[in-house]
Amino acid sequence: MVRTQIYLTEQERRGLQRAALDTGKKQAELIREAVDRFLEQVSSEWRTGILNEAAGIWKDRDDLPDFEEERSSWDRR
Repeated sequence: MVRTQIYLTEQERRGLQRAALDTGKKQAELIREAVDRFLEQVSSEWRTGILNEAAGIWKDRDDLPDFEEERSSWDRR
């Protein structure tokens, strides 16, 4: 692990201290959990944004084969 120093408002510090007492976890552990959740959320939002940007990029193309016809040729008979 890497030691990191952060600045909290007094309200954040009190809330974190209270949460640590309530959960029996150390404040550092609660901060790491919060950072992990944040990074997961940001990563998910980034992936969703990329997918949304890519949605429909082929909709106006007329040089693509008929995919239904292509797929039907793969069926075993």
